[in-house]
Amino acid sequence: MILPLGCRTRSSNVFVIGLGDNIRTIDPIGSPSIDAASERVSTLIFNRLVKKNEQFDYVGELASDIKRSDDGLTYTFTLRDGVKFHDGRPFSAADAKYTMDLLLASNFAKSASFFEGTGQQKSSYIKSIDAPDPKTLVVMLTKPWVGLLSNLVAIPIIAKDSYESQKTHPMGTGPFKFINYDNSQQIVDLEAFPEYWDGPSKLQTVRVRTIPDMNAMQAELESGRVDIAPMPTSLQPDAVKRLANDPNLQVKVFNGSNVVLLTINTASAPLDNVKVRQAIAHAIDRQTIINTLVGGYGKVAQSIIPEESWSYSPGQTYAYDPAAAKRLLDEAGFRDPDGDGPRFRFDKPIRYGVSGSSIAGRNYAVVVQNQLKGVGIDIQIQTYEGNTLFDEMRRGNFQIAYSQWVGGNQDPIFYKDLFASSEIPTEQRPSRNRSRYSNPELDKLVEEAVNTYDRQKARELYVRIQDIVSRDVPVIPWWYQSNIVIARKNVGNIQVNASGDWGFIKNLTLEAQ
Repeated sequence: MILPLGCRTRSSNVFVIGLGDNIRTIDPIGSPSIDAASERVSTLIFNRLVKKNEQFDYVGELASDIKRSDDGLTYTFTLRDGVKFHDGRPFSAADAKYTMDLLLASNFAKSASFFEGTGQQKSSYIKSIDAPDPKTLVVMLTKPWVGLLSNLVAIPIIAKDSYESQKTHPMGTGPFKFINYDNSQQIVDLEAFPEYWDGPSKLQTVRVRTIPDMNAMQAELESGRVDIAPMPTSLQPDAVKRLANDPNLQVKVFNGSNVVLLTINTASAPLDNVKVRQAIAHAIDRQTIINTLVGGYGKVAQSIIPEESWSYSPGQTYAYDPAAAKRLLDEAGFRDPDGDGPRFRFDKPIRYGVSGSSIAGRNYAVVVQNQLKGVGIDIQIQTYEGNTLFDEMRRGNFQIAYSQWVGGNQDPIFYKDLFASSEIPTEQRPSRNRSRYSNPELDKLVEEAVNTYDRQKARELYVRIQDIVSRDVPVIPWWYQSNIVIARKNVGNIQVNASGDWGFIKNLTLEAQ
């Protein structure tokens, strides 16, 4: 049943999900870019060979078992029994092979991670993909590569020879079947798949509606025209607080993994002095910012890696301690010239970059400016257009900058992206080590860690890596953003993991009203 926008009643039995960002595509694997909203809808329709568990480790989804050869060159996936596509055909290894072969033969955005190098130097990590029988998929690599499983998480499995129809009528093995997509109204209609291998959803008909405007989202929740708004990016903390007081609504808050942080240019004086960076870490009262500007919807972070991760370690921590900050600045040779007077410790203010489109980021900058003033550090806030700020950071034309990392920090391989000397950006390579941090000891440990399959050994290496990173402070983690869900009071079994994945939608219940 497809209902026109604005005609929904409580008796319609259509469960409406409010989404804060536009759905750019319903194509499961062929889009030229990847956006969070489209990926969330895709989660409802498709399954992957591999998924992340609650510790952000990689486990099978459509694969019931995964074996790696001793030399690290061959992965054998045993596929789950009893899985069907939405048109009734059984899922087999031929479908998984078709999906992967299609991906590797394309220039889709999701294919890039399976290759190294660029242009004429581009080469695939994957040597071959075989389906020796309906329940076995064998992937052979050109060399050992720990990134295979992590990259398979993003690849929805489609039926053999189905890609052309997937662009307009996506069909997978997931808990919900696609019914209709209205691009102009930004609406996707779905219905429960009764033969879903993990048991059918109790929600029979689901509509996903994009509502990017904060006031409109709030009004739709209050009126009952939206049943649930998972991680509503369009709502500010004060709006969430108001909705929590509505007797017909409930606000659920879960630990999240996305991290807010301050990126520091370690090549720019005086920030090239580690004691200055440590002092800044001690001078920022992160909990007060969370309480006053984030509505309490966050948890102080000691690492870029989420606490739920198998690789998490806090390393050296920095409590709010202005006295310690002043002492470190003294030790660094930047004594206060007039004892907490109007003069600052440095000849020039430190430049603080923030995106002009981020209201929250600008508010945080003002608070940090005042807090650092208390220890004798002058901050000059510089506002940029979002893409311009990233360009300036890539070129090294900044000193400190407000940043957020979404999703990628769930894998400890992220340490290499952010902190390895090889990842310092150049004009030819826009890499992610915008801190321009370089430490040969860390480089060696990171290279060993990202090529280590043994989880216990890898964890020991990542603990040592976090000790170094937290000591040297190329970034200051601020907080993990909470996963907030706003729903009607009759929506039950709301359980969201730290990743904020929409997999929980399948298990929701709905009481009669």
